[in-house]
Amino acid sequence: MYRAPRGTRDFLPEQAERFRRLEDLAALLAQQYGYGEIRTPIFELSELFQRGVGEDTDIVEKEMYSFSDRGQRSLTLRPEGTAGAVRAFVQHKLYNEAMPGKYFYFGPMFRYEKPQAGRYRQLWQFGVELLGAEGPRADVEVIALGWQYYQELGIKTRLVLNSIGCPHCRQEYRKALIAYLEERELCQLCSDRLHRNPMRVLDCKNSQCQEELEEAPLIDQYLCGECREHFQRVQEGLDQLGIPYDLDGRLVRGLDYYTRTTFEYKTDELGSQDALGGGGRYDGLVELLGGPATPAVGLALGIDRIELMNPPALQAQEQRRGIWLVTMDPAAGQAIALAQELRQGGARIQYDLMERKFRAQFKQADRNNCRWALVIGPDDLEQGKAVLRDLVTGEQQELSLDIVTETVLNLEGAK
Repeated sequence: MYRAPRGTRDFLPEQAERFRRLEDLAALLAQQYGYGEIRTPIFELSELFQRGVGEDTDIVEKEMYSFSDRGQRSLTLRPEGTAGAVRAFVQHKLYNEAMPGKYFYFGPMFRYEKPQAGRYRQLWQFGVELLGAEGPRADVEVIALGWQYYQELGIKTRLVLNSIGCPHCRQEYRKALIAYLEERELCQLCSDRLHRNPMRVLDCKNSQCQEELEEAPLIDQYLCGECREHFQRVQEGLDQLGIPYDLDGRLVRGLDYYTRTTFEYKTDELGSQDALGGGGRYDGLVELLGGPATPAVGLALGIDRIELMNPPALQAQEQRRGIWLVTMDPAAGQAIALAQELRQGGARIQYDLMERKFRAQFKQADRNNCRWALVIGPDDLEQGKAVLRDLVTGEQQELSLDIVTETVLNLEGAK
């Protein structure tokens, strides 16, 4: 017997429906904010991620699914969405259109990680990218969009905020951090990275490294005037929207393209796997990937962990919906024709395909979580009527066949 590869899973109908609701809500919310959907390939040239995400990141060093195609090109299943979105922005010269460019996506990413609850090797993300706006108002909008998504789902989350400054700020901070870390006992990976990219040490999950970082210098002591003002205005914007946040001077996120604002949404309900999503500003990435200098900010939210939390908004929608047509020969043919008419009107309607008895058909209606049963038997057909039963309350009523379509299409839970 074959099994799904480790770190992947099958979405059976009930769970697929839950993910569909999460996607629908994400798309609706993004569109309310003025974002248009973008769909990029599931695989890209490996160099895109090596250059865009950063060669010293965990993603590039340890987690990418890379392979050579028959043309000996190195390709990689996308581990995150921003690099591909920016590549599309540059390739299609979207920077020539009215700015800012606002895009969203929802889809699978791939990382070779240790599978845990809410963490998979094929993972799902909802992301937005806002390109062309450099002011703090753009940061606030992106953060607010993610915050609203959690609020509408009914998930309690904490927003954690930091600024990692610009390349100019980081030069002095980098020297101070290296000087501090050179005197500490670090894991082998962090020791190897120390002089190439010392800020990656701040993102290390090794307990020994975390202990050594307790007294490490923080970047807020090194921010230039412009970065300090930008970060202050981001905080003021969040205050105006009533969005609470905590400051964390060690929050750098796991990707090299970030500049200035970084943020994460966290939960206290999943133990050590507390990050639900996050993002930040990445003002240099468009230029790095071949486009003109373009400021940008974005986020990505982890849908697998959101679904694991079973948010109230999903529970509220797990209610009976649709209609089960209960019928038997010789009425079945005409009844099924009526069912097709109802489907064309937008109703969710099913009927028996296994020639079961009446009672068994009602059991099928219950198993399929239907809200209504529409009963049309041979005698009903002769009398020109149908029986409509509410499968929640048990109440039922007779309907003339000539008003069945109009009545059923207006029922709560029929569509």
